[in-house]
Amino acid sequence: MMKRRQFIKTAGAAPLVSYFPAGLNDITRVFTRGKIEKRSLGKTGEKLSMIGFGGIVVMDATPEQSSQRVKEAIDYGINYFDVAPSYGDAEIKLGPALEPYRKDVFLACKTGMRTKDEARMELEQSLKRLRTDHFDLYQLHAVTKMEDVDTIFGKDGAMETFLEAREEGKVRYLGFSAHSVEAAMALMDGFDFDSILFPINYTTWYAGNFGPQVLERAKEKGMGILALKAMAKQPWAKDAENKVPKCWYEPLTDPEEAKLGLRFTLSHPVTAALPPGNEDLFSMALGLATGFKPLSKVEVEDIKEKGMAGSPIFKYPMA
Repeated sequence: MMKRRQFIKTAGAAPLVSYFPAGLNDITRVFTRGKIEKRSLGKTGEKLSMIGFGGIVVMDATPEQSSQRVKEAIDYGINYFDVAPSYGDAEIKLGPALEPYRKDVFLACKTGMRTKDEARMELEQSLKRLRTDHFDLYQLHAVTKMEDVDTIFGKDGAMETFLEAREEGKVRYLGFSAHSVEAAMALMDGFDFDSILFPINYTTWYAGNFGPQVLERAKEKGMGILALKAMAKQPWAKDAENKVPKCWYEPLTDPEEAKLGLRFTLSHPVTAALPPGNEDLFSMALGLATGFKPLSKVEVEDIKEKGMAGSPIFKYPMA
């Protein structure tokens, strides 16, 4: 294990900021008038809306609000929904709201559990709450520490439940989300996952050296790449009042800045981006994404300068 870790550390150490722009040539793009673009998800054959619906959007909402927010997304052409048990009551609220559309959408769920039995318990609970007999994508949630990677792949680790659930037809594809480069590289080294969900943000990319090496590896493996934090600005200042519910970081709230953040992320070979869970910012993202255009070479240079001057919410290597 130590040899593998040392290899990962060495392989991911060099800054790879020149990797962008890599272009969208390896992504199949589907355009429908008045709807948000759909893109291919790695080798799966699935095509997902370029913007995903994060379950936090319906956390603490009334049933009526939940139904309205889901319908708004569906009207924009959203077919990719992602949720997790750790998002408060999001599963409980999303299940009934999504039920009328379930057969036409791609539903992803996650587990924060690292052992086989705990992951199984959480999987079965999530299936009941979301009123479905299967998930299209099941993911390890927010893996950050190398110790968690060891547990996941070890005897009686969560990976055993993932493989069993796939055999049972309770999950179709397997993926993970990670909040560190170290964990992401180790997970990709240990198993051929179908997808990765990872922060792709212009400030973390340039000022934090966080993301380029992960995208390069995922692209080499032909994985579906899903993105977090496209609309993140910076960590909240210590004395700042958080005026944006459901955001642990300071988000990009100005429409032009938010659009630039989304365009940076979606100009990569990324299938979809999940906007912040704040319902107002999610609605704004839906509108901003309808006229998406990849960044020009001049815009790439401008956003690189902007990113280098920022304060990233993630860095590589971990502190």
